[in-house]
Amino acid sequence: MNIREVVTEADLHDVFPVLQQLRTKLSREEASSLFQKMKDENYKLLSLQNEDDEVVSLAGVAICTNFYNEKHVFVYDLVTAEAHRSKGYGKVLLSYVEKWGEEKGCSSIVLTSAFPRIDAHRFYEREGYDKVSYSFYKEL
Repeated sequence: MNIREVVTEADLHDVFPVLQQLRTKLSREEASSLFQKMKDENYKLLSLQNEDDEVVSLAGVAICTNFYNEKHVFVYDLVTAEAHRSKGYGKVLLSYVEKWGEEKGCSSIVLTSAFPRIDAHRFYEREGYDKVSYSFYKEL
């Protein structure tokens, strides 16, 4: 297995089919445009390849600081390709993000997960994550 950062447009093109399994309404064009802006705001997209060099899992993360979580890793995106779920890839990638956060001096990892994603919630709880709040959204 290999974990690498998605940096170039070509890299993004290669991982897009997996990303789209989580962000189903996202087009390639939107992804490309947003990716450049997000990278400027310290977003990192990490890709896990399996033994056959297939992209099987992605994690989109950034280091943030605020009053309630102090310096922390925020996980914006975490997805494993449907055909490769329950094989431990998500766990490997999330563990990598946790170690990366520790190395960067972060005190915690924070993420949100939509209500319908029950399997994801079980995964996070198995990995030691606690449900601590609701997330609210209002379109402007």
